[in-house]
Amino acid sequence: GLRLRGLASAAIDLSDGLAGDLGHLMQSSGVGASVMTDALLQTMSTRQAFGDLGLTDAQWTELALVGGDDYELLFTAPPARRAAIDALAAASGLALTRIGHIQAGEQVRVLDADGGALSLAAGGFDHFA
Repeated sequence: GLRLRGLASAAIDLSDGLAGDLGHLMQSSGVGASVMTDALLQTMSTRQAFGDLGLTDAQWTELALVGGDDYELLFTAPPARRAAIDALAAASGLALTRIGHIQAGEQVRVLDADGGALSLAAGGFDHFA
């Protein structure tokens, strides 16, 4: 199993979707976050399972952010623990992917591959605006 005790600062399951659960985690922690769409798109099991479906990257991003029942774990950890987390991923055989970073403030931003902020408009996503 995955043992995050002593490594993770905060964690939440993604049973209600990434956008909603990330918002809850950030609100509880009193911080903001930036999510990198290029990293997020690389980790999408839905995209891999269903193929292209003719969706744009922006549409896939919205689906990844607002889709529910992901049954994955979202956690935060300080950069100093990155090597230990990489070792944990290797030892557990699980893919752990860094999809963003924590920042001051309370805003959660979604960044494109060039670092520009995206404004995605999907249901349940307005608290990120």
